[in-house]
Amino acid sequence: KFLQKKFKTLDLQGKALNWLKKYPCCFDVYLEEDEYYCRLTKPMMALVEEEELVKEAQEPVLADRLAKLLMMSVGQRLNVVKLNELKRSFGFGDDYVVRIVPKYADVFRLVNYSGRKSSMEIELLSWKPELAVSAVEAAAAGNECGGSEASFSCSLPTTWTNPWERFMEFNASPYISPYREPGELVEGSKESEKRSVGLVHELLSLTLWKKLSMVKLSHFKKEFGLPEKLNGMLLKHPGIFYVSNKYQVHTVLLREGYDGSELVQKDPLVIVKDKFGELMQQGLYEYNRRRY
Repeated sequence: KFLQKKFKTLDLQGKALNWLKKYPCCFDVYLEEDEYYCRLTKPMMALVEEEELVKEAQEPVLADRLAKLLMMSVGQRLNVVKLNELKRSFGFGDDYVVRIVPKYADVFRLVNYSGRKSSMEIELLSWKPELAVSAVEAAAAGNECGGSEASFSCSLPTTWTNPWERFMEFNASPYISPYREPGELVEGSKESEKRSVGLVHELLSLTLWKKLSMVKLSHFKKEFGLPEKLNGMLLKHPGIFYVSNKYQVHTVLLREGYDGSELVQKDPLVIVKDKFGELMQQGLYEYNRRRY
């Protein structure tokens, strides 16, 4: 009954009881004194514990990820309420504000300049030069062929002549780090576009699944100094980004992050989340088999 009351909050529909019964490998539903209860199964409990261990081990990585986001933002601070929209994409847990921010008090602090609860922000206290290296720059530095010039890679078939030509022309100008202050760049200029493309590339590189909802990304135009016509800019660079419209939800993906539909590199959190997905599928198969 309690779960049913919270069902809409969890973005779920229908009857909680029916939903839980679909996943017998994950949830154990039982009757006690004419009331239905549910608890996690042993395999599910083992995964929950595994996820907690991964979260603990990944905490320094998540702290660096948060620092990098703040380093790219205008004024080196981000609104907590807005950042919560993207927390799952970056691997931050529900408790990241109380779990990470106080533990790294020399790097972050919570500020509230207006006094309103919705105005609370996380502010960067110390700039970390070792973190101001983008994925593009890191790839160039680790290039065994000796090419040290930072540049984007194109993931389109070579038969796509026109997009390749446009990409080569765009890539010919010097790469501009997203950690560089945008102040001296003229809005609408090629240099400004180069930095914006680099910034979205870096944001996607920091996400678990190398993708972000276009709607949510658009909420951060001001915070990251992104152009007003963000969708148009991303569509101009099909060799770097892929904009999908699945289930009427626009999502921008980093092309180089995928080999077909498979992620090239899986974050430890993604690996454990995949295990949850596999257990759910197992349960769904079992549920359908029983019904049949």
